[in-house]
Amino acid sequence: MGGVLVEWDGIQPLIALTEGRLTAEEARRFWLESDWVRRFETGRCSALEFGAGIVRELQVDLEPAAFLDEFVSWDRGPLPGSFELLGELRQHFILACLSNNNALHWNIPRLQKLTACFHRRYASFEIGLIKPDRAAYEWVISDLGLEPGAIVFFDDNPECVVAAERVGIRGFVVKGPAMVREKLGGLGVEI
Repeated sequence: MGGVLVEWDGIQPLIALTEGRLTAEEARRFWLESDWVRRFETGRCSALEFGAGIVRELQVDLEPAAFLDEFVSWDRGPLPGSFELLGELRQHFILACLSNNNALHWNIPRLQKLTACFHRRYASFEIGLIKPDRAAYEWVISDLGLEPGAIVFFDDNPECVVAAERVGIRGFVVKGPAMVREKLGGLGVEI
């Protein structure tokens, strides 16, 4: 959901936190590749363990609790147009979200209002699977009971879209609701 329907800014704050030791691309990839992120976002460690692990991994002079306070603030809420887009699509399609997420962000009230717009919700920390791992997509396909080609997937990370396509899902790299609308229009879906 981050980058597609939710404004999540973990790139620039991570660059600032590391005092520029990470480039924007390295910061983006950090969220996909860090073992501590994967543990936390698959429900295999507590928030405090995650905070301590990240502080050590990034070698920053910050208390784990202070890092967690900053981390929570990086979720800025739904992007403009997200509720409208989901409201229009919900009338005609089964909406599901597969989100690399954690209990700290998932339980923010403004995000819960957005996730309530979906018929099915697959938060990585709840299902124990994470994108771009093949098993996460296979879980969703199985649970939805659909053929992979019947699913259209939107993500802001190219790695996640490529992984979805490898299991037969039609995938698109997008940034924001307007790009989702554009891609849907290219598929002949007018909303």
